[in-house]
Amino acid sequence: MTRRTLALATISVLLALVFNVNLWAQSQPPSEPKTRNVVLIVADGLRWQEVFTGADPSLLNSEHGGIWANPENLKREFWRDDVNERRKALFPFLWNVVASQGQLFGNQLKGSVARVTNGKAFSYPGYNEMLTGFPDPKIDSNDYGPNPNVTVFEWLDKRPDLHGHVAVVGTWDVYKNIFNVNRSHLPVQVGWGLPYHGKLDSNQHLINELYLHTTRLDDEDVTDSLQQIPLLDFVRSNHPQVLFVGYGEADNWAHSGRYDLVLHSAHEIDHFIEQLWDTMQSIPSYRGQTTFIITADHGRGSGLVEWKDHGADQKGSENIWIAVIGPDTPPLGERANIDPVTQSQIAATLACFLGKDYRHDVPAAGPPIASVLPKVLPCNPSR
Repeated sequence: MTRRTLALATISVLLALVFNVNLWAQSQPPSEPKTRNVVLIVADGLRWQEVFTGADPSLLNSEHGGIWANPENLKREFWRDDVNERRKALFPFLWNVVASQGQLFGNQLKGSVARVTNGKAFSYPGYNEMLTGFPDPKIDSNDYGPNPNVTVFEWLDKRPDLHGHVAVVGTWDVYKNIFNVNRSHLPVQVGWGLPYHGKLDSNQHLINELYLHTTRLDDEDVTDSLQQIPLLDFVRSNHPQVLFVGYGEADNWAHSGRYDLVLHSAHEIDHFIEQLWDTMQSIPSYRGQTTFIITADHGRGSGLVEWKDHGADQKGSENIWIAVIGPDTPPLGERANIDPVTQSQIAATLACFLGKDYRHDVPAAGPPIASVLPKVLPCNPSR
């Protein structure tokens, strides 16, 4: 046998092997989805600009960023010349873990747009849109009152297999209205309400004392750090399958014109999300079975002044970001040059991870984000 004949024979065998492997793969039943728990995490008012490009150099000063301490200290902490290193310094979990194992949407510099559709770009309309799947023009104030619309959390809690396993933990007292607690009867721990009741151990008593006696920046919004330990305790003891978590401090500091504290609170939010992820991965019923959807309720203005505010008058406030990590989400990382995604898609996406077709009952809701979901699910629009 000549060398040429041998080479051709080898190639033929290899092609046959590849063909047979492909046939075998196509004949195998698709793997079952692994997600049994979903956590929706919202960093209130955290801009896509910081998420994808890190600290804004035009705001690392006292004149435009309201920085009280030495700006050089802030630059040492969060400034890097390379944008990838800069955003990683601010959000290490998001860029070291989520970006490598999940997907991120919203970097408009790379042709990825994530936006709200409610036309208002402030909190209550944004939460209603993401939680119900559609904007409601009637909701035009954060003081609107109880939400007339049923959220996907309330809808899921009515499913027999999930009833009693859905919960809400958030820093903002208004979540009671957004989730319409009087109607939904969802368990909530929000605002400055004491997190522990009954017979308390020393740590629980201490945290309650801090809730009672901490000076408040905002009477409706507890600080993120005070919420974190009760949140982790709640997860360990109650094992919710569907959980909402809201952090509000970055938005409050932006409204106060303190860019240094926006950066510090954003960095801590990243740490708190990592803590929650690690805690849940250490619990057997969560490990390898939990998906996180991480987003913001609205964007903000840009430039030297409008970064402090948001709404229809602050151009760009409609732009948000969305990140997803979990056992069923293909690890495509930072998305680029794709069709826009919207806040209205979050509700159906969350439900679809649990095998529930939210749009069957709520056809006005936006469709699930197909690329983050396993294709075997009937609720995946790309199936």
